[in-house]
Amino acid sequence: MPLSGKTIEFLMENRLRNSKAWFEEHRMEYQSVVLEPLKELSGRLGPAMLKIDDQLTTEPAVGKTISRIRRDTRFSKDKSLYRENLWIIFKRGAMYGTEVPGLYFEFSPNGFEYGVGFYAASPSYMETLRKAVIENTKEFRLAQKVLQSYHAFQVTGDVYKRPHYLDKPQTLRNWLERRNICITAESVDFDLLFSDHLAPFLEQEFQKASPIYHFLLYVAQRKRAEESTVSSA
Repeated sequence: MPLSGKTIEFLMENRLRNSKAWFEEHRMEYQSVVLEPLKELSGRLGPAMLKIDDQLTTEPAVGKTISRIRRDTRFSKDKSLYRENLWIIFKRGAMYGTEVPGLYFEFSPNGFEYGVGFYAASPSYMETLRKAVIENTKEFRLAQKVLQSYHAFQVTGDVYKRPHYLDKPQTLRNWLERRNICITAESVDFDLLFSDHLAPFLEQEFQKASPIYHFLLYVAQRKRAEESTVSSA
C-alpha cells in the first residue's frame, strides 16, 4: 500500500501527543499506515538504486534505509519524543554515518523532498569539495550539467556569513560558499505522494541526479585518499 493521508494524520497526532504510552497503544497503526508503506517504497526503489551504485545499502528496514520515528533528543533543545517527518536514504555503510553522501526521499505534513546530500558534511569534506569545484574536475562538470539542465534540483546548505569567493562566478560560488551541502528538489504534490506512481517517479529523479551523487562520492573518496597519504607520510 502507498503512503496516504492516514500516514500524515498518524505522524501529526503522534507528534502532538508526545507520549510513549500513546505510541505503544497505537503501534499496530504505526506499523500499518507508516512503516509498511515505507518498507514497500524502499523495497521498490532498491534495484534502481543499485544500478546507480552497487555498494549502496538497500535493505528496507528501520536503521538501514528507513529513519526512526523516535527522535534523538540528547543534543537538541527540542525534547519532543517523535518526529513528523520521516525519510528513506540509500547510502554506503551505516545509515547515520557522515563520511559519504546518500540519495534520499523525505516527507512531512508540508510535502516532500528528495535529492542527494549528507546528514552533516565535515569541514574537511567541504574543503576537498571546494578544491574539486575550483579545479573543474570531470565529475563536477557532469554534476553542474544536471543542475543547469534540470532546474528542479537546487544546491542548498548553510553558507558563510562573510563571502569567501567573491572573485568566482556565481555558478561556482553556489558550491564554494557552503558550510554544508545538499542538492534538493521539493514538492507539495500530495496526489503523487499518496499514489503508486511515487516509486517510478523517484526512480527517474534519482537517475537524473546520479551524476551529482557520483560527484559527491568522488569528493568523499578523494578526501579519504588524501588523508591516507598524509597519515602514511
